[in-house]
Amino acid sequence: MPESLSAAAHSKRLQRRRRATQWSFFALFLLAPAFNLLRFDLSETQLWVLGMRWSLGIDALAHGQVTATEAALSLILRGILPAIAGVALFMGVAWRWGRLYCGWLCPHFSLVEGLNALLHKACGKFSLWDAAPTLRSGERTQARWWPVFALSCAVFGFLWSITLLTYLLPPKLIWEGLLSGTLTPNQARFILIGGCAFTAELLFARHLFCRFGCAVGLFQSLAWMANPRAMVIAFKRERASDCRSCSTAQSPQGNACDNVCPMRLRPRQIKRLMFSCVQCGRCLDQCAESKDGQPHLPTPQLAWTVGVDALRETLKQHQLNRRDQ
Repeated sequence: MPESLSAAAHSKRLQRRRRATQWSFFALFLLAPAFNLLRFDLSETQLWVLGMRWSLGIDALAHGQVTATEAALSLILRGILPAIAGVALFMGVAWRWGRLYCGWLCPHFSLVEGLNALLHKACGKFSLWDAAPTLRSGERTQARWWPVFALSCAVFGFLWSITLLTYLLPPKLIWEGLLSGTLTPNQARFILIGGCAFTAELLFARHLFCRFGCAVGLFQSLAWMANPRAMVIAFKRERASDCRSCSTAQSPQGNACDNVCPMRLRPRQIKRLMFSCVQCGRCLDQCAESKDGQPHLPTPQLAWTVGVDALRETLKQHQLNRRDQ
């Protein structure tokens, strides 16, 4: 098999794996409260982890069942240390590989990509704020997708609100209240306000929230930016002129990597300007497809690099940036 075909095929397999991890984690996010995998029950003031009651020893101390020393030790071993370990692991992944959680697991980002695809069918744009449509050869927008897009935003917005409430109150109580119309005023108010807010966010500000409003994404980006050896998308700038002939089925007019990015970034820019990159690899997929259609090109223009290669790319970017200034 030619190298170009191998690169394109590998990239597509990678995207299929990413989709599988995204939707698996999305299902886990929805079902976790029902199985008590992770939630805090306000009605019992009880933390549940992996189907078990997770006690920090504070209640036992209040009832005189343990000494202060035993309660302090339980708090450290069952509360503080697991929290530190979890944060350290999460930030360690971000330090090495960037916003991998966002691009490969985050339930919200899964919705961003799915809703982008629906909006593209309706108006040819992946965001309402895109300057111009990007259509495939012979492709036309279809107005019938507008209600599908709007309804999907509303359904997922309210599903998100209901799910978040089940992380705080027994899921059976919430779903039975919904089906029977016996929700308390506060429960109904939470779902209504939260559902409307999430619907508006999904309609108008999907990727904008990921870029500017998500604290989880922000801290991942900060860790990633601090490590010059972290995984980064390298662009072969010495062959920048080859991008003029870029063409894929999704972007026949060129700039395929820019057009496909769900965060509406420009992947050929320096790392500093790719602050909110989620390492989804969709730009690499398009670059490999473009190279596949141009056998004279030796390799795709974009590639993931990590470690020493990423450091070289970062240093090269700094040199080019200083030269431009």
